[in-house]
Amino acid sequence: MSVNKERPVPRPRYYNMVYHRTSMSGEGENQLPTWKTYLYQLQNEAPKPKKMACTKGEPVNKPTYYGSEYHGQISREEAEDILFQGGDGSYLVRKSDRAPNAFTLAIRFDSQTKNYKLYYDGLHYVGEKRFETVEQLVADGLIHFYIESRASDYIASLSDESNYAQSPYLAYSVKRKRLQKSRKNANNRVNQPDVLANANLSLTPTSRNSVKETKTKQILGVKHVRKKPDDEEDDVDSFEVDGEIDVSIFEKPHVFKTHNFIGLHWCDFCANFMWGLIAQGSKCQDCGFEAHKKCSEKVPNDCMPDIKFVKNIFGQDLTTVIKARKSPLPIVVEKCVKEIESRGLDAEGLYRVAGLHDEVEEIRMAFDKDGECTIISTAKYEDINTITSVLKLYFRLLPIPLITFDAYRRIIEGMNREELKDKILYVREGLAKLPPAHYQTLKYLINHLVRVTEQKSKNMMTSENLAIVFAPTLMRSPDSDPMLSLMSVGAEQKSVELLISQNKELFLK
Repeated sequence: MSVNKERPVPRPRYYNMVYHRTSMSGEGENQLPTWKTYLYQLQNEAPKPKKMACTKGEPVNKPTYYGSEYHGQISREEAEDILFQGGDGSYLVRKSDRAPNAFTLAIRFDSQTKNYKLYYDGLHYVGEKRFETVEQLVADGLIHFYIESRASDYIASLSDESNYAQSPYLAYSVKRKRLQKSRKNANNRVNQPDVLANANLSLTPTSRNSVKETKTKQILGVKHVRKKPDDEEDDVDSFEVDGEIDVSIFEKPHVFKTHNFIGLHWCDFCANFMWGLIAQGSKCQDCGFEAHKKCSEKVPNDCMPDIKFVKNIFGQDLTTVIKARKSPLPIVVEKCVKEIESRGLDAEGLYRVAGLHDEVEEIRMAFDKDGECTIISTAKYEDINTITSVLKLYFRLLPIPLITFDAYRRIIEGMNREELKDKILYVREGLAKLPPAHYQTLKYLINHLVRVTEQKSKNMMTSENLAIVFAPTLMRSPDSDPMLSLMSVGAEQKSVELLISQNKELFLK
């Protein structure tokens, strides 16, 4: 429902509330925002719905889903007279005199009667919103009428005048990240001194650095912490902080969907109240960011997923899983690779032989339910092919393939080059297009596959054999034409084979 701007209305003193910030700890950098109450006050002032019941007996052929507000076949003028007596907020339903089997909702607001076509499909509606009762529909409409007629210019400027750097979402997120970092540093100070102190007794300064770097790799569960040469400038694209990968700065767009908020909610972008009874705004499915629809369009791609919103691991966006679990690698990939390398590198047909379907599904559901607590040891799953099948399934179910569509085109283009150095150059450019989470995970996987090929005399899996297995799992053609996709199969296999055989030349960061 929408209305044109009515006569000027005196604005309360809180109309132009500035964005105040209050200190929680006395330090400026820890200040948190104050929620704005102007729109909340307006919602409370809006007229309340007043049902104008039919007093002439029950109308003929009254639909079962209407109550006493239904007046049957009456004219627009008669409806006007009835609502005039009820005043602002009064409403009734009448049978439309313009179309058969059609109904009209008439509402009185600001001394005027507004008429809308009323529909029912199990729920009542005049627009996109659906309501269980006509009274709820009218109550929501009156709130919108009132707020839009009193504060149309204020609403129009909500997202434009808001400063995202001072938004509630960012303020609380920064505070939360500082707290997490503080706790992590405290834990490191408690846990690491004894280990390093014992090692330092017999180590030279150079070897001590090596132990520290090895310890960092063990904590991360990865083997690709990059050591920067002394003469190299700081890399602005680096995602490492103190030797560790900071997954919190990986770029990720929000996943906003219209949401029915229960109770009172304020926008995490502009700090204003989200008015109405249903579909008051949008909510990010991954981090819980709540915003007016217009404000949600201005939010940058800095979603910080919360584990309570990210229920599954399989079939979930890779960056979302990594940021939600604050780990540089998906837990499925890390646990499966470690398990395979601990007991299965010499298994003949590794990755080529499929595991038991029931066991694979059992592990998939366990990861979705228990995460890092999932047990995949020999005692529970003796067949290593079950673990390899789980790993392949994880990559196959990614909504965005590990080698994304943006990277795909450049990499395939490189496979058409004759010279190896040209192939490497094009593939590097393709890898540079990968989101950080995809790049780090692919690098980790390829390093693992290199170690698999080192045992090829036992497992019979060369880089070519592994490429045949992994190409359809890691890469998907963006072309919708199945014939074009089929023609790319050979190039996809060659691409994965090149990633394995030339990994040191391709993964430079």
